[in-house]
Amino acid sequence: MKAFLVQIFSDYRTTIIFLHVLGAVIWVGGMITMRFAAHASCSMIEDPKVRMQRAAHALNRLFNIVWPAVIVLIVTAILMAVGLGFREAAVDASGNVIDAYAMSLYQTIHIKEMIWTVMAINLGVMMYRRSQAVKALLVDDLARAKAMLTPIAQYLVPVNIALGLIAIFMGVVLRNAY
Repeated sequence: MKAFLVQIFSDYRTTIIFLHVLGAVIWVGGMITMRFAAHASCSMIEDPKVRMQRAAHALNRLFNIVWPAVIVLIVTAILMAVGLGFREAAVDASGNVIDAYAMSLYQTIHIKEMIWTVMAINLGVMMYRRSQAVKALLVDDLARAKAMLTPIAQYLVPVNIALGLIAIFMGVVLRNAY
């Protein structure tokens, strides 16, 4: 399997890196747009029910765009991590460190993977909260809908934006390392 992944990366290196960057741009850019454009626009709607319906609809559209980008990020990250041989440059078959610099890059990849994992979990939480808000809106439970939607805008999206920017920066560091 490893040889297959290395060959795929070798044959499609530019496309894989492009798709990886595109996935990050869609995910992080979408959240930035949602937080600073759509949220501000929705907050101008006076009717609380309509405001929350519009916010829930906008979030649904964002999530429908973002999930495929997340899948692309995961697949391309695996192809790049294996295809670029970071582990082989860092440790021998017994797991002993053979190059400190290569090991630091290998560890950076793991940190970046953890950041994207936390972001994916956070995205799942946002999707769940949005679905609960929609259910609450259907029965005119505006207090519950607001309780479900408010943390998305106040905490969950900003956390993912910050983590996404950190991960993108780490990707640039990794790209310039070899």
